[in-house]
Amino acid sequence: MNRLFLLCAAASLSACSTLSPAVMANPAPAPIAVSPLDSRIAQLPAALKGDVAAADYFDPVFLAAIPAEQLSAISKSIIAQYGQPGAVLTIDKKSATGATITIAFEKAVGTFDINIAGTDPNKVNGLRAADFAAKGDSFDKISAEFAALPGNAGFAVTALNDSGPNRILAQHNAETQFGIGSTFKLYILAELASQIEAKERKWSDVVPLAHRSFSSQATDKWPKDTPVTLATLALQMVSVSDNSATDTLLHVLGRTAVERKLAQIGHRAPDKTLPFLSTVEAFAMKSTANADLRARYLAASEAQQRAIIDKEQARLGFDNVDDATFANGPAFIDTLEWFAAPMDISELLNHIRRTRNDKMLEIMAVNTGLPAATAAKWSYAGYKGGSEPGVISMSYLLHSKSGQWYAVTGSWNDPAKVVDEGKFTAMMTRLVQAVE
Repeated sequence: MNRLFLLCAAASLSACSTLSPAVMANPAPAPIAVSPLDSRIAQLPAALKGDVAAADYFDPVFLAAIPAEQLSAISKSIIAQYGQPGAVLTIDKKSATGATITIAFEKAVGTFDINIAGTDPNKVNGLRAADFAAKGDSFDKISAEFAALPGNAGFAVTALNDSGPNRILAQHNAETQFGIGSTFKLYILAELASQIEAKERKWSDVVPLAHRSFSSQATDKWPKDTPVTLATLALQMVSVSDNSATDTLLHVLGRTAVERKLAQIGHRAPDKTLPFLSTVEAFAMKSTANADLRARYLAASEAQQRAIIDKEQARLGFDNVDDATFANGPAFIDTLEWFAAPMDISELLNHIRRTRNDKMLEIMAVNTGLPAATAAKWSYAGYKGGSEPGVISMSYLLHSKSGQWYAVTGSWNDPAKVVDEGKFTAMMTRLVQAVE
């Protein structure tokens, strides 16, 4: 009697009265406790598909930083690239509230870092897509996807050499000139390193931040003429693509010096990108108020264009940049841009590597442009990208753990509409993974 009571302490007496001797001898195992973190991980595939409302899954603090509409757009971009999410494959718990997990998608295995709040209802307050490893991927498959992009796109994957031609591993439209956006800033970085190598300047030299430009993420609120080192300007120019830092460096080094560096490295169509415009000059030239100036500039010879830039500096300054220039999509991306072919950029990256300036390589590695898990597979990963409506360009300088250097670079232009930056970023990441 006492034994029966102990077995049934957590159940109703009526249920216990029907237990057979066999059941009493082999009671059912207690259910395994499911932690709040386990529950949120199990819900993630449904949350990515939109089957769980964002407000029910994500913490309010998280949604304040990344609104539900933005999360939905990100999820749709991931699903468009990799297919529908399926089962959770692995869980690597870092704590009671955080883990790194992998999820099977139709075309890839995705790695995510997830964190939840430590109090009930334990909603997700941190989520990061760390990596995607495409299933059965190949250069040929990615090349076909480049060919199918609207507008025009191209890429080059090259194994870099100290002497002789680089070895092309894969390419699509690798000799075609594309608008490259802020990727042009690598030419400025290369010239800065050359002037430092020649003892004309030092990384620690201090100059005033004298040239304000549009879309300067790091220095937007900095007072004019704030003293900064050349190293600081280069870091801001490359890691966060700060345009004021870029224009200040271009003026310090000299427009013609940067153009000579471009010629020294090699460029298949320098006439398309010269004169080398500053960012504020390009933005102002595209502005509606400067339509007459733009028409004269585009109809002029290179020498005449240089004269126009010199004479019209008052109209090509920050005060004449119209914020609405890009409101309706791409603006003159086939005429007023910085241009280079994927093979031009491959040679630029090889030049940077062969310069062997440690500071320059460190600057390029601040922002690798890659998921952390992908970047960790390389002994070195440096990056510069560029974008504006209708233009995206991404370029990687990579050193394998076996000792080989690679350049992976690609660009996509569409003068008709804004390009899908998330899709292109995923394609470029896949190119890097294919090299691995």
